Amino acid sequence: MHIIHAPAQFPHLGNAVVTSGTFDGVHIGHQQILRRLREVAEHSGGPAVVITYWPHPRLVLGPPPSHPEMLALRLLSTLEERAAKLAEFGVDYLLVVPFTPEFAAWTSEEYIQNILLRTVGTSKLVIGYDHRFGKNREGGFDYLRQNADRYGMSVEEIPREDVDAVGVSSTRIRRAIESGDILTANRYLGYSYPLTGTVVKGRQLGRTIGWPTANIVCEEPLKLTPARGVYAVMATTAAGTHHPAMLNIGVRPTIGGDLAQTVEAHLLDFDGDLYDQPLTVEFVARLRDEQKFSGLDELKAQLALDAADARRHLIGG
Repeated sequence: MHIIHAPAQFPHLGNAVVTSGTFDGVHIGHQQILRRLREVAEHSGGPAVVITYWPHPRLVLGPPPSHPEMLALRLLSTLEERAAKLAEFGVDYLLVVPFTPEFAAWTSEEYIQNILLRTVGTSKLVIGYDHRFGKNREGGFDYLRQNADRYGMSVEEIPREDVDAVGVSSTRIRRAIESGDILTANRYLGYSYPLTGTVVKGRQLGRTIGWPTANIVCEEPLKLTPARGVYAVMATTAAGTHHPAMLNIGVRPTIGGDLAQTVEAHLLDFDGDLYDQPLTVEFVARLRDEQKFSGLDELKAQLALDAADARRHLIGG
């Protein structure tokens, strides 16, 4: 898949089959649209193109950054994760449009002329039933359909019942992850929720009690971290190797008070150096809440139980 980060650099295709949206999480509702996009592209012989936006429009159109609503804004996918998932669905080109106040002020007509027609060369447009665009979200399917001949492109809307049938939204998935309901989140995503970060040195206490952990720091501040607790995850190293693991998100109350929250994974049956390398974990199941134990011996005993529980979820037996 070709990824272009500026409209001026996009190759004018002339026969493109296009859809657009933020696609945060690329969940099963989005996947309905992407499958139809691929079908139409294969039938017409044109490339499948997705137009998305970065940063998230709410960061530009929402209240000031200090507003509680904006402080709580978290994303299901980084731009890199979004691109990787779109590629899995056969997208040929991804155009990332910088979402700026100036772009947000474009009318629907300006968006159609400047992006869909002059930049991409859209011949067919596939959109969800509630898709809106242009200043104040003035543009939509009815407007496009009424002017399709003038634009020289056909427009197809995914029926409401096709999208609503899966009962999913990015907001619903965020709420599930925030509460630690990973099973629900994964069902709506259609895959295991991922988190990628760099492994950094922590206090290294885990190593002293026989349970070394990789302290993961996510570089995207808006990426949503699941609720505090212990999880069964699959870990992928920079070398591309996959390992079952258990992961703790929390403040380590057994160790001491007022500690910052960390994300720490123990890779089962792994022995190696992961420092300063990227590590991706995919959440499979939530094992328990974070707990404060009477001491390190009790903590070690519980970690052994957690490891066995994680193995059951990840590899069976």
